Amino acid sequence: MTDTQSDRRKKDEAVRATIMQKLIETGEKDRLKQILRDKLVKCGWRDELKEYCKEVIRNKGLEKITVDELVSEITPRGRATVPEKIKGDLLQDIRRFLQST
Repeated sequence: MTDTQSDRRKKDEAVRATIMQKLIETGEKDRLKQILRDKLVKCGWRDELKEYCKEVIRNKGLEKITVDELVSEITPRGRATVPEKIKGDLLQDIRRFLQST
C-alpha cells in the first residue's frame, strides 16, 4: 500500500467516525435503524432470514452449533439479500441528514 492510499484510508475512516458520531449524538442512528428494521420486516427479508437460520440449525444440529457460528453463517446471506431499494433509501436518508447538519 502506498502512502497516498494509506492517507486516503485514514481520512475515510476519520470521516466515517465523524458521521457516526453525529448520527449517534442526534439520535438519528436509532431513528434510521428503526426505519430500516420496519422496511426489512415489511418486505419479508426478516422472515426469509429467520427461515434460513432454522435451516442452518437443522443441517448442523442444534447441539452442534454456537450462536457465533450461526451469526457467521447467516451474516453474508443477510447482507447480500437486503433489497437494493432499501439500501438506496437508507443512503438517501443519511445524505439528507448530513446536508441538513
